Amino acid sequence: MPIIIDILLLITLVALVRVLLRRSIQTPQQRLEDAFSRQQLEDAFYRLLEEQGSCISLIQLTAASRVDVQQAKQYLEQQVEQLGAVPEVDLDGDTFYRFPKLRRHPSIDQSV
Repeated sequence: MPIIIDILLLITLVALVRVLLRRSIQTPQQRLEDAFSRQQLEDAFYRLLEEQGSCISLIQLTAASRVDVQQAKQYLEQQVEQLGAVPEVDLDGDTFYRFPKLRRHPSIDQSV
């Protein structure tokens, strides 16, 4: 009986390693596309922060960045966690996230 369990564990482990390896192998084209999407998300995110008074919804980020909604959702969730955004719901029932306000130091604005 213990031999059967060992064999099943080994088969499961081999299958898991194969799945993980398959996911981690990306072509140069895929890496380039991922980097491009990330840059689009970052550009759109910071532009929206300024334009929307630090309030961003998933649909706004997806439309502004023109990336897949899953990628935009993952990026937005990361930013919410890292920057401490607060989720809010407007009168229409739409969820958006209120981020800390962008405040530029006056000397930085003058030097730009």
